[in-house]
Amino acid sequence: MSTVTTPRAEAAPVRQPRTRLDWRLRFGALSLIWGFSFLLIKVGTQGYAPFQVTLGRLVFGTAVLAAAMAVKRERLPRGARTWGHLAVAAFLLNALPFSLFAYSELTIPSTLAGICNATSPLWGMALSLVALSEDRPTRVRFAGLGIGFLGVLTVLGAWQGFHGLDATGTAMALLASLSYPIGWIYVRRTLAGTGHSHLAMTGAQLLLATGQLAIVTPLFTSAPGHFALVPLLAVAALGALGTGLAVLIQYGLVAEVGPTTAQMVTYFIPVIATAAGVAILGESLRWTTPVGAVIVLAGAALTQVRRGA
Repeated sequence: MSTVTTPRAEAAPVRQPRTRLDWRLRFGALSLIWGFSFLLIKVGTQGYAPFQVTLGRLVFGTAVLAAAMAVKRERLPRGARTWGHLAVAAFLLNALPFSLFAYSELTIPSTLAGICNATSPLWGMALSLVALSEDRPTRVRFAGLGIGFLGVLTVLGAWQGFHGLDATGTAMALLASLSYPIGWIYVRRTLAGTGHSHLAMTGAQLLLATGQLAIVTPLFTSAPGHFALVPLLAVAALGALGTGLAVLIQYGLVAEVGPTTAQMVTYFIPVIATAAGVAILGESLRWTTPVGAVIVLAGAALTQVRRGA
């Protein structure tokens, strides 16, 4: 940390405030990290079983948050009731969607998985009609919901009978995207106002998700005969960056610019995932994929428009 002094010898040094990376740069970094996550999942599954990829992702992600908690001297939350709700949140927001995306990318390209991820705001809008009575929809948001799902049908090539599309893999990716808003609605109803910091709650949540996968993985997979280096590095990056560091960046953005601006990162993820899949993995791209993705993102954006905004 640098200091400056006045020309007078007796003047005390004045500390300059610590400079913080501009939020736009952090926003771009978060978009890149989460956009490349689908490529990393694809590479990871080339050397390890999907459950192993998910377990490794959670282990590395939990380690990053544990280090952050240690630096900030944060403690894990207390209370059996809180931990019980966190266990459900860990399943819905981490263990289940991470595993579904990993399994889906065994049969579908990472580009399609990234676009399916962009449907989360659409599912969230549909679920809020039932689960959140205080979140009243407007005509604009209803229109966004319809437009968004029209985009999904375009991506899938519905009028062509879903030709060349693996139905199981696509369904898994869409189910993973549905799991996120279900999890957030659950968290909003059960864990709001607990008094614990977001960092402590998320650290505990990832720890529980890691425990869940540690139990499930040995039951459905066997230990790898050898450790493939490139897939292992992909899993490590997926966990440390895509799950650990990304959460820390996201919290900083929400605190600085608010949740509405921070969540706009959702609309950049499928663009980056598609570009990475085509350019690096050589995945094919039909015209319906980018056109449908644009329609999905437009609809998703409309579902986030609030009354009087």
